[in-house]
Amino acid sequence: MSQAMIAIVSFLLLATAVLVLIELGRRAGMRRRLKDEEAARAGLGALEGAIFGLMGLLVAFTFSGAASRFDTRRSLIVQEANSIGTAWLRLDLLRPTAQPPLRRLFRDYVEFRLVMYAPTNTPETRALHHSQLGLLQSNIWALAVPAAKEAVDSSAPALLLPALNDMFDITSTRSAAARFHPPHIIYLMLILLLLTSSLIAGHGLAGGRSRSWIHMISFAVIMSATVWLIIDLEYPRIGLLRIEPADRVLADLRATMQ
Repeated sequence: MSQAMIAIVSFLLLATAVLVLIELGRRAGMRRRLKDEEAARAGLGALEGAIFGLMGLLVAFTFSGAASRFDTRRSLIVQEANSIGTAWLRLDLLRPTAQPPLRRLFRDYVEFRLVMYAPTNTPETRALHHSQLGLLQSNIWALAVPAAKEAVDSSAPALLLPALNDMFDITSTRSAAARFHPPHIIYLMLILLLLTSSLIAGHGLAGGRSRSWIHMISFAVIMSATVWLIIDLEYPRIGLLRIEPADRVLADLRATMQ
């Protein structure tokens, strides 16, 4: 099953669970009203307000964090492209004979960075890619240091080597940003609150003589879509909302490296 299909099925399952709990809550509320009409709603407003308030607070917190981390990951791709582009231009400071092997390694490096974040990668292949990345960085550095020292321009070491260091450092920053997520218990709590809120919302609908399908379906779809969107933003390489279009910046940079 593809990742997109898994995301769609997960959303449908969550929406169905919300809808079922609304109906269960409605039936429980109707039974209580039959037993004691006056006591059916006594003292429930404060409890409902607290739960729905907590639900809104957690949704706002998780959505804001997920959207912020999504934007950070995109901006880091641009930063890496800029770092590589700066180092690539500063290769002009080296002697003409020292430039070709380094430029070839640079082209391989950018292509490798694109492969590392390909959608088809598995956690195992990504771990292998990280070890290979270190070897490629070592090869670039091993050629760049003596070439910078032998350059005619005395400013070559001071300009090229820090640019290479920035180019290498951003890979660690991107790797860390891709791994840092809130604890899974937060998303478990979010789903639990959604299901509890669904049960309470259904209980509140017990006053009507017939089901309000518009309200029930709207609540199920909107709330499930919100939770799904938060989780999808948090993991932008495995859901429907993808960060891969930002990789186009690196692909465009590779096209200019002739």
